[in-house]
Amino acid sequence: MSRTVVVTGGAAGIGRGAVERFLAAGDRVVVLDRSVESLDERVTGVQVDVSDRAALASVAEELGAVDVLVCAAGVQRYGTVVDTPWNVYDDVMAVNVGGVFFACQAFVPKLPRGGSVVVVASVQAYAAQKGVAAYSMGKGALLSLVRAMAVDHAEEGIRVNAVCPGSVDTPMLRTSAAQFGGGRSTDDVVAEWGRSHPLGRVATPGEVAEVIYFLSSPAASFMTGADVKVDGGLTAGLPVVLPEDAK
Repeated sequence: MSRTVVVTGGAAGIGRGAVERFLAAGDRVVVLDRSVESLDERVTGVQVDVSDRAALASVAEELGAVDVLVCAAGVQRYGTVVDTPWNVYDDVMAVNVGGVFFACQAFVPKLPRGGSVVVVASVQAYAAQKGVAAYSMGKGALLSLVRAMAVDHAEEGIRVNAVCPGSVDTPMLRTSAAQFGGGRSTDDVVAEWGRSHPLGRVATPGEVAEVIYFLSSPAASFMTGADVKVDGGLTAGLPVVLPEDAK
């Protein structure tokens, strides 16, 4: 049976992958994004900034009933706790945390029994690379929010789960690769980052989208409050190399 699915940040990256997966299943998809110009004609696009809580509430009121909410909108910003400017911190919190909180505030009341929320977090909720203090903090907050919502809305039959990707070949990742590549090609930097994953590569948006779809579906009917790593084994190992003579 066709469902109505709302995807924030669905115009690009993991969100776009999720949109394509739900469309392939025959679902009706509504995308909320700052830019909706590149969307498939089968998608209803609504131009909205997820940091605008009033706009989210207005869109939810206009749409009516929704079966699935996917929160994929996010920004990547860099800096330690010492050198992150206030405006950068505010931007990360407004989009990556507030954008999820207030999207849920707007749309969870529209979900029926059996409805589902899937939040896109990150492996940086578990362990951080250098210089991503605000980003890592925000992704960690999302896992706490997912658990709280799972408990709060279980009696209503609404499930809430998170996916935590490692590196994924998205425009956001490639922007970072260009920023920190030191003159190397973006493809080379992305490939190098991929080699830090035990599977030896970065993910595609479609691979993460498959897990998002699963969590939203009846196949995951007894899963709520879960955070599922889709990281190619990145968080499974320790970066400790044994000496050659100890192997």
